[in-house]
Amino acid sequence: MAQPCINSIVQPVTSGSLVDGIWQYGAADSYKFRNVKFGILHLGMPSYDGILKDDDIRAIMKYVSDSEKSAGTVKPAIVKEFETLDYKLNVEVFAEGLEIPWAIDFLDPSTALITEKPGRVRVVIKGKLQPEPVKNIPKVLNEGQGGLMDVAVDPDYSQNGWVYLAFSHVLDKKAGEERPGAMTKIVRGKIENNTWANEQVLFEAPHETYRTTRHHYGCRIVFDPEGYLYFAIGDRGAGFQAQDNSLPNGKVHRIHKDGKIPADNPYMSDPKAMKSLYSLGNRNIQGMAIHPETGELWTTEHGPMGGDELNLIKPGKNYGWETITYGINYNGTIITELTHMEGMEQPNFYWTPSIAVCGLDFYRGDLFKKWKNKLLVGALKYEEVRLLSLEGNRVMHDEVILKGQGRVRDVQTGPDGAIYVVLNDPGTVLKLMPKID
Repeated sequence: MAQPCINSIVQPVTSGSLVDGIWQYGAADSYKFRNVKFGILHLGMPSYDGILKDDDIRAIMKYVSDSEKSAGTVKPAIVKEFETLDYKLNVEVFAEGLEIPWAIDFLDPSTALITEKPGRVRVVIKGKLQPEPVKNIPKVLNEGQGGLMDVAVDPDYSQNGWVYLAFSHVLDKKAGEERPGAMTKIVRGKIENNTWANEQVLFEAPHETYRTTRHHYGCRIVFDPEGYLYFAIGDRGAGFQAQDNSLPNGKVHRIHKDGKIPADNPYMSDPKAMKSLYSLGNRNIQGMAIHPETGELWTTEHGPMGGDELNLIKPGKNYGWETITYGINYNGTIITELTHMEGMEQPNFYWTPSIAVCGLDFYRGDLFKKWKNKLLVGALKYEEVRLLSLEGNRVMHDEVILKGQGRVRDVQTGPDGAIYVVLNDPGTVLKLMPKID
């Protein structure tokens, strides 16, 4: 590619600098590549697919990255304060130096667990990240989007000591096999002397359902007031399978905390269905939360290009993927012309363009009284935490309360009422508190 062409991209006439470390539509290489290849059409940026080869786009990205390094560009420091409509926020670093942190939960008011995607559980005690990860964590497949994902502490932890993990599990490679199949797996265990012990497998799908793809695993774990455990598995890159109730992927599942199947699960009477299924047609859920007052299950689901969804999940309902969607393929082609179909649920809210929803919680603390029972939504692509106000099941207001600090992987209310935000790039957990003037 000619040098003048690259220079015109690095120093555009009408846009901001591409070497200032600020990427409004995603700093990850995958987002940069996708934005050039497929464009940001709603903002007037055209697609270069068919004009530039993939290798040319990668060469541009490398040139920009090298130019950033030559310019000494560093990502702006974490802000100390952030102003919202209701509060000024104090932003503190709770933990840093993590490798792709994925989720956070709390054993007690002074002890937090943080998962790292490569397969580690880190412990923070009284605000200090412990140097040694928990030993003997189950082996995970750390490829693509796979790895160690969610951690959830049993609501009755003080009595039973159970901790739950979701991760990508891979089969042993067979002779002549290019790569073995993988699927999301759910286990629980106890942490004794900083060692994972007493592990019990709660969900392991039939191995014939495992897929060789390395994306769309889901996965979050939540408990409702009756003690049921919910988790979601992404479609594993096979959207058509999200409509097949004999397969685990593209679904929400409900089990007891010991892995047994509830007798009133919605597909118990269907002889071909997986008995753990709770809903169908879910593309890739990476946010789950239980409403503190109603006990209802809410989820956020990655759409393709456009069509990220917020859904109230009801037993036995079909949420449409990939028969209906508000999104399109990343190359701009149509997945389906349909956004509605009888017998399929509409999202309670959706984002087009996609914000890459990840992490979800209802604010349950007392520090931000005006935010009680409002939804906290993380966004990977736009590096945001959003606050959604509900009236019944309708979203009435969508406000960005934090932006530009890193890719938001998880957001949780802590036992102290603070809001904890798990960031990728940088591998950091932030703590949000109201600023007292």
